[in-house]
Amino acid sequence: MFKQGIGDFKYYVGINSLSQIATRQDRVCVLNILGGESKDVTPVGHVYSGGNVVFGTSPGRSGQVLETSLGPIPVYNSVREGLEAGHRFNCGVIYLPPSAARDGVAELIRVNPELDKIFIVTEKLSVHDSREIRAMGQQNGIDIFGGNSLGVADAWNQVRIGGALGGDSPAEALKKGSIAILSNSGNFTTTIATYLRMAGWGTTTAISSGKDIYIHYAAPEFAFALANDARSKAAVLYSEPGGHYELEADFNKPVVACVVGRWKGKLTRAVGHAGAMAGGDDDAGAKEQWFMAKFGVDGIFTPDNPVFSARGAVVTNIAHIPAALTAVMRENATRPDFEPEGSLALKPWFASTRGIGLPKDLDLPVVEAVAPYDEQIAQLNRQVGSVFPRQSLKDASGASQLDPKTQVATLHGVSMLDAAQYPLETNIALALVHEAGGENDRALVNVAVGSALNLHGSTVLAAAQAARDDDNAPNAVLAAAACLVGPKRMEPARRAAKLLVERFSEAGLKDALDEDFDFTSVILDEEARSLLVGGQPDARAEAMLKGLRERGGRSAFARYIESLDAHPTADGALAAIAVTLAWGPLMRRRISRLTVENLPWWMSLFGTLLGASVEADRHEAERFCGVPNDDILGRRSLTEVAYLALLGQEGRREDLFAFQTLIGLLLTGNGPGAISIQGVKGAVSADGPESPERVQLNKALVGFLSHCGYAHGGNGYEGIAFLLEQFRDAGLENPADPNHGLDLKALAKRYTDEYARYKSDRKNSGNLDIQKIPGVNHPVFKDKPVNHDPREVFIWNLMRGRGEYNVFHDYYRALVQALFDAGVSRTVYCVNIDAVIAALLLKILWQPYRSGTCPASALETAAFTLFLYARMVGSAAEADDHLNRGRNMDTRTPASQCRFVA
Repeated sequence: MFKQGIGDFKYYVGINSLSQIATRQDRVCVLNILGGESKDVTPVGHVYSGGNVVFGTSPGRSGQVLETSLGPIPVYNSVREGLEAGHRFNCGVIYLPPSAARDGVAELIRVNPELDKIFIVTEKLSVHDSREIRAMGQQNGIDIFGGNSLGVADAWNQVRIGGALGGDSPAEALKKGSIAILSNSGNFTTTIATYLRMAGWGTTTAISSGKDIYIHYAAPEFAFALANDARSKAAVLYSEPGGHYELEADFNKPVVACVVGRWKGKLTRAVGHAGAMAGGDDDAGAKEQWFMAKFGVDGIFTPDNPVFSARGAVVTNIAHIPAALTAVMRENATRPDFEPEGSLALKPWFASTRGIGLPKDLDLPVVEAVAPYDEQIAQLNRQVGSVFPRQSLKDASGASQLDPKTQVATLHGVSMLDAAQYPLETNIALALVHEAGGENDRALVNVAVGSALNLHGSTVLAAAQAARDDDNAPNAVLAAAACLVGPKRMEPARRAAKLLVERFSEAGLKDALDEDFDFTSVILDEEARSLLVGGQPDARAEAMLKGLRERGGRSAFARYIESLDAHPTADGALAAIAVTLAWGPLMRRRISRLTVENLPWWMSLFGTLLGASVEADRHEAERFCGVPNDDILGRRSLTEVAYLALLGQEGRREDLFAFQTLIGLLLTGNGPGAISIQGVKGAVSADGPESPERVQLNKALVGFLSHCGYAHGGNGYEGIAFLLEQFRDAGLENPADPNHGLDLKALAKRYTDEYARYKSDRKNSGNLDIQKIPGVNHPVFKDKPVNHDPREVFIWNLMRGRGEYNVFHDYYRALVQALFDAGVSRTVYCVNIDAVIAALLLKILWQPYRSGTCPASALETAAFTLFLYARMVGSAAEADDHLNRGRNMDTRTPASQCRFVA
């Protein structure tokens, strides 16, 4: 039977006053109470309301409960099951999906004659379902709120029903006062309440009307209940385009209307809320005119242009609502409910203009943050270096990446094509402190790494030589050496680096090269002092500091330990040099403190591995590879020393450039996917990067070394072997001489004919397993009439620009053309990067090879070792990245992805 409503409405409305919308007597049943949104929101409203939810439904979960601090809320399969268990309620809340909302409403009405109100949180209900819901509510005398509503809340009654108004702490936003709120937007309902509170206005009843196609409890119903609510002196409406509800409302109390969505008038379809349609006579502009007519004003209220009347004001920015309301209420001789609590205007807690002169309106003053944020910001300001978020690094990297189109890898944003033009010492800085740096940085790296090169008389050299004598591959030789550069040996240098970072950051050092910094502000106790200086001279420390001076290197930290009126320790000197290198990136928060503390260890590892790659008899007390130690530390570049270590001879200018080019190209291969990189990342992951004190950097490099081999690392020899075969009887004297007198086309055609016969014989015999030509073709750069590997093109143009020629590289270009001309290939294959590496390396080694000082077997060792030189630097970057970003055991494959192969 149709119930009689209240008032002169042409349809049923059962609520007489806003005070009746959410009361302490209301009892609630929540449909889909264990859904993703409800299980978070319902407990908060339940507790705020003193326990108003009697039960909820979730089909198939009868017997479960939703825990709250006031006790568990029981869950049943259906509404009827809950009623049969003895529960009673008058309010239903719908959290069902759109397709099920209509049936949920029908279930509530069918089984519960005590039902008064339904709150529909569900959004995007179909028009058909909304019409049926409207009809069911009207037929049975039930008030419906929504859809797409965040429910209602009453600050006087301290009750919330059907949504998240007030957020996780409703009592904070919904402070008792005299202003009612009706808002098309659920989230802005809370935001408006917060703005009002800051200006001294509290709330009575706040209603999120929703903005679906149908708004069941809209502005006319709200205006009627507002008029009958003695608590509410005025109201705020937040209105979006769509619908004529506001036009039909008759307000007899002051109202501030915030109308938004003018931009939607340019659209041709709904965006955001389903009812916010563009066009027609119910757009934002039309609604502004409705309200202005109701209030008797002729403009929009802004702080600069306060247009209002005793009946109300229209704003288009929610930030202007408090000022408009205060002005309107002053016109009605009504003061705010309480003293203003502040302002929600932007108040920055920290700022950086980077030296830009900003206009006064934009240059906002920094204010002190409220607790507990003030202490957090103070800690942030005291923080030195960056702190990276932890994440899974399986098949991922924050250090390197590979462009799938060009196959060019980058390390810390620097292309390997650019890195190929840097000397080795620059690439070490790039890998570890994320910046290539300048001349002073090169001096620092040269000294720090150079100080660990000469292993004369050490157990490290003995271990490496024993591995070499036992016919181990170069990677195993270096691994034997790395095992002896462990945590115990490096702990004093790491502690010294940590100490310098702490003390100098506290003292306010900005520039590590500052010649005028006042050291008196650096505080050291005796224990800290003993890390940096001692009572007896330390030859290695003196050699490092002397080498730095001879190179013209500058370091506030080195000057400091020399000023302590004692003898610097080797660990202190190494730490001072390492921290100087890292200080700029640390202050710019490009790297972490952990990275800086580990720098002395990395520098020692690099120097040790370079030294261990050389036969023991080339290490002497005062010389390394025949070069005095003082020259190594004070004059030679690391590029020169590494070249000397690898080839046993001094490098010419063009050879040194080719050598550094190879190092740069090999620094990182295909990013985190390289086998060697997987090895280093797995080693760090297994140690537990989240507990960096347990991670052994030398073991990380052993992980890289153990994952290298003749297929990955030593395969550069395949290209060299191919070139040796092609030029075996050619009589080539100088591969750098463009007037070499060889007919490269004829050489290429000779091999092409041989290869064509080989392919034909294999096919005729039914064997399609045809050996590929080293350095020719690429799985990505193919299928064009003429194909190019962009890395090879870059090196070709780079060397031509330097006036340097390489006959082996030139031969490869002739070869791919010959293969096409002879019909062996359908297109002109690309010369790939492996060919470039082979050509560059063989050019360097050609003279030693021809003279017999470097046999073919030594070529393979040299090719393998050069790869190790480069990749150990890239591996260190990946290990450091994993230490800062990774998680324990995060490189392992989930069991669900593992397979058994029979």
